[in-house]
Amino acid sequence: MAPAMSGTLGASSVAALRPCAGRRAQPAASSVAPRGSGALRCSRGVRWEAERGRGRLVRVRCDAAVAEKPTEEEAAGEEFEYQAEVSRLMDLIVHSLYSHKEVFLRELVSNASDALDKLRFLGVTDSSLLADGGELEIRIKPDPDAGTITITDTGVGMTKDELKDCLGTIAQSGTSKFLKALKENKDLGSDNGLIGQFGVGFYSAFLVAEKVVVSTKSPKSDKQYVWEAVADSSSYVIKEETDPEKMLTRGTQITLFLRPDDKYEFADPSRIQGLVKNYSQFVSFPIYTWQEKSRTVEVEEEEETKEGEEATEGEKQKKKKTITEKYWDWELANETKPIWMRNPKEIEKTEYNEFYKKTFNEFLDPLAHTHFTTEGEVEFRSVLYVPGMAPLSNEEIMNPKTKNIRLYVKRVFISDDFDGELFPRYLSFVKGVVDSNDLPLNVSREILQESRIVRIMRKRLVRKTFDMIEEIAEKEDKEDYKKFWESFGKFIKLGCIEDTGNHKRLAPLLRFYSSKNEADAISLDQYVENMPESQKAIYYIATDSLQSAKTAPFLEKLVQKDIEVLYLVEPIDEVAIQNLQTYKEKKFVDISKEDLELGDEEEENKETKQEFTLLCDWVKQQLGDKVAKVQISKRLSSSPCVLVSGKFGWSANMERLMKAQTLGDTSSLEFMRGRRIFEINPDHPIIKDLNAACKNEPESTEAKRAIELLYEAALISSGYTPESPAELGGKIYEMMAIALGGRWGRSDTGEAEATGEASLEADSSEGTVTEVIEPSEVRPESDPWRD
Repeated sequence: MAPAMSGTLGASSVAALRPCAGRRAQPAASSVAPRGSGALRCSRGVRWEAERGRGRLVRVRCDAAVAEKPTEEEAAGEEFEYQAEVSRLMDLIVHSLYSHKEVFLRELVSNASDALDKLRFLGVTDSSLLADGGELEIRIKPDPDAGTITITDTGVGMTKDELKDCLGTIAQSGTSKFLKALKENKDLGSDNGLIGQFGVGFYSAFLVAEKVVVSTKSPKSDKQYVWEAVADSSSYVIKEETDPEKMLTRGTQITLFLRPDDKYEFADPSRIQGLVKNYSQFVSFPIYTWQEKSRTVEVEEEEETKEGEEATEGEKQKKKKTITEKYWDWELANETKPIWMRNPKEIEKTEYNEFYKKTFNEFLDPLAHTHFTTEGEVEFRSVLYVPGMAPLSNEEIMNPKTKNIRLYVKRVFISDDFDGELFPRYLSFVKGVVDSNDLPLNVSREILQESRIVRIMRKRLVRKTFDMIEEIAEKEDKEDYKKFWESFGKFIKLGCIEDTGNHKRLAPLLRFYSSKNEADAISLDQYVENMPESQKAIYYIATDSLQSAKTAPFLEKLVQKDIEVLYLVEPIDEVAIQNLQTYKEKKFVDISKEDLELGDEEEENKETKQEFTLLCDWVKQQLGDKVAKVQISKRLSSSPCVLVSGKFGWSANMERLMKAQTLGDTSSLEFMRGRRIFEINPDHPIIKDLNAACKNEPESTEAKRAIELLYEAALISSGYTPESPAELGGKIYEMMAIALGGRWGRSDTGEAEATGEASLEADSSEGTVTEVIEPSEVRPESDPWRD
């Protein structure tokens, strides 16, 4: 309703009102309400209301949009139909809907499969429909010379009206219409094997064809009709087939006249065979393609007669010869059956392995497989495999776009190009097939839309994958899980970093070497079981190799106390453990960081601490800003000193890894490096000597040099990289010269005599000319070329 207009006017002005603009003015007597009336009306339905107020003022209200008695037609409004520019719509369907031209064959084969499914279904109640039509099959015949592809099925076919309805109406799905009729007739039930749903798949033929001819014969009609259309046209032609040679018993034959640019690619028989195997391998009807084959045959040929000899025809000898003959014949393209459609109890392990090898072109048997059906809110079938070995190419490792999961909708291949929609990146090594009858696909049937259904599918696929991996881990034969861990252990560790929601399922799968198990990796469950009751944490050390972990000075006190330490020797290990934080309510503790608590340690000897307090201050003064502080160590027993990292900074191993990053941020190195604490072992002879030097001769140059060298040595043994390796080498050579100088009675005179004798021998050798004989000049007496 339009807003009403109201105002206050004088009594004399009422007579002059002109309520209907654009109309001829009415007499004043008809325009003013009679006495006692409070309303005025005009011929266009505009209503004036006048209310007499105090004095001579009259209040007038105009409801300009209110009709007195609106009709039903006016209230409802006029109804219009959308109009479409057919040529533009066809252009969008053909050129903007599909990403790849090759999908035209998938769409046309799916249509043929639906036609066969419809006929099979209708033939249950009317067997006459299946008479005289041959087997239910699809045949595809490419002709490279003519540049055509002919797709023939023995399905239900179409009448003239159905041709206009299905092919002449864009987005009119014959399959959807058929399913709707089945649902309305509950006695017939329903058929979930039908593929079509959008009604635009047929027009994908124009991706590669400049002209399409459809010849079809329905068992309901005695006549055969031909539908013909040209690309980029808004019209089509339907005519009756009159050529006896082109008559069909039943079904549909589609002939594509390929564009010049696509003729050489899609008229190739091997290319067509590959597309069928990729997209329509698991269609429930046999698909035959026209292929060139070869065979060996024996032929007879006449022997040549010698010159001067004549032989009669009867005397001529015939010789048999084997030659290779080429010929054309039909070949079944979809031999592999969809194993996921069968009952798992009826399938042998060898069948699963063969299906895996054929589908994914593998040569090794998988380590494990799982076959399951999910029902309820989302219904789908799936077979998943753990490969027998890791990918050979580094590009496939940790790549979320691997083509390992093949998605099918009603056994028709849709896509294997996913970016983490169905599986997270850390499970990208898992291979398998997923088949659903109803997925949220785009019209092109290529893109899986993001929706709640997809998230539910992903969650269930991940859960089933974990169940499969756990079965390998729980086997009595540990070799299978050892193979799995060697191949895919990095993927599981990556999952600890990226998927916090599944930490409880990922952590039991981890395996690490330890100070008590250096030959075989152990699980975290085994570590916790072997822990003494007094131990409150899980200890680990991160290094670059197993050997450096074994010899690290941080381990000395823990090994003495029989505390097991995990060895993290791969670059990803430390980050994965830091993301886990705890396991079974026990924290992970890095033994290379400060404030290490071993649980049952004895009280420190206060006298020892007081005795070495002066030494700690003196060493800190000599090292300056290189270390944050110097303190007595709780973790050393045989080494003189060690360099530990701060509680909240990077460890030595992490610092080494971050420096090695190609695109690393050098500005963050100083910030994240954290402080370094220099810990000394008061029981070591070197520390005791330095303590004496601190008390007796604190300005000793040799003592200060010893502290510098001690710090550099601790830097290396603790896993850090020295800032100047050459300078460190010079200090070591200098200390060696001091330690070794004169120990074995070396004298300068002996060196001079040796140098003089060597020069005399050199001078005498200058006067003698030595004859050099090349190896090629030395010849034995038996050499025939010897002079």
